Amino acid sequence: MDDTFADSLAQLWRRARDPMMDLRHDLHAYPELSFHEHRTTAVIRERLVTLGWELAPCPTETGAVATLRGAQPGRRVMLRADIDALPVHEERPGPHASRHDGVMHACGHDVHTAALLAVADLLAQRRDALAGEYTLVFQPAEEALGGARAMIDGGLLIDHPADVILGAHVTSLAPVGLVATRPGTLMSAANAITVHLTGRGGHGAMAQVEGNVVLALSHLVPRLGEVVAGLSFEGTDCACSAGVVRAGTANNVVPRVATALGTLRTFTPDHLDVALERLRRLVAEVESAFGVAASFELGESAPAVVNDTAVVARVLDVAARLVGHDAVLVTPPVAPSDDVAELLGRVAGCYLFVGGALADGSSGMHHGPDFAVDDEACRVAAEVLATSAVELAHEHPQG
Repeated sequence: MDDTFADSLAQLWRRARDPMMDLRHDLHAYPELSFHEHRTTAVIRERLVTLGWELAPCPTETGAVATLRGAQPGRRVMLRADIDALPVHEERPGPHASRHDGVMHACGHDVHTAALLAVADLLAQRRDALAGEYTLVFQPAEEALGGARAMIDGGLLIDHPADVILGAHVTSLAPVGLVATRPGTLMSAANAITVHLTGRGGHGAMAQVEGNVVLALSHLVPRLGEVVAGLSFEGTDCACSAGVVRAGTANNVVPRVATALGTLRTFTPDHLDVALERLRRLVAEVESAFGVAASFELGESAPAVVNDTAVVARVLDVAARLVGHDAVLVTPPVAPSDDVAELLGRVAGCYLFVGGALADGSSGMHHGPDFAVDDEACRVAAEVLATSAVELAHEHPQG
């Protein structure tokens, strides 16, 4: 192993820093939705080729996979970033604000992508001193909960077997410089849910409770939280909520159909069983009370994000050396989900959070139209990921 990799970061950043920041700004200005990240893909692939990485066939139409082999034997390390944006209209003005109306990097995937491209730069500069083999995965459609599974189904881990997987997610809830993760379960499992309601419909002037899907929907949606009441994991509550409510086409027409789309977040199989049974009872109650036909179905899903204890220990040690012990946190589990879980369920690894809150406190919440994080989060994520990858690749070289 190159024992001076961490010590050489200041020198390596002389080349890597400005391109990383420029890429982050460019990606933020041109966000693209899940499985439609065509421009993003082109930007990523062009940068990887420029840095001397070997592009591999990608198992999905969008996204990218690239490899780099060190000069010495070592373990195979895969690093993953998600690349898609959300159907949110950005409200925050600025020179790098979204040029695409109704689409925004409202969860920081532009940070993740720029940081992983910086990792590509840092590692490429030290190729001759590295041990092991490195695979970078730029994954589409995390927000749709289908991207990781699509890449795996397309042969990602068969074509690029890995011994360790690493990834990072920026958070607007923590200051720049903070690094947080935990062994075991870090993030909840997610299930998309759709509730369908069908009634008689009719004239708005003669609306009744019986068969009225609008009234039924307005009763059901505020009660979705009941299906996870009292369910928690190590102090973190499960969650269930709606994000889309659809009903009607005119102000004087009671529609025949209504739909609610939401997510259910749980941490254990028992949680999921209990929540689904409660949801069945709630839907049946609404059906009876309002004289409508009611049903629900599950859509895309992702398992809980579960980190490997030994890999987490190495990453926490690296982070403490880079940002200081006081800026490293073993965090409780969190309710949000991430389909990096599909990879971590097959290969030991570590997913971690890096702080990105703006110094003036105006960062906003993830998935909100005023979401924003500091560019410096890219640097912290890249340093921790690159150094952890180098050190993990050196451990237990392949025979």
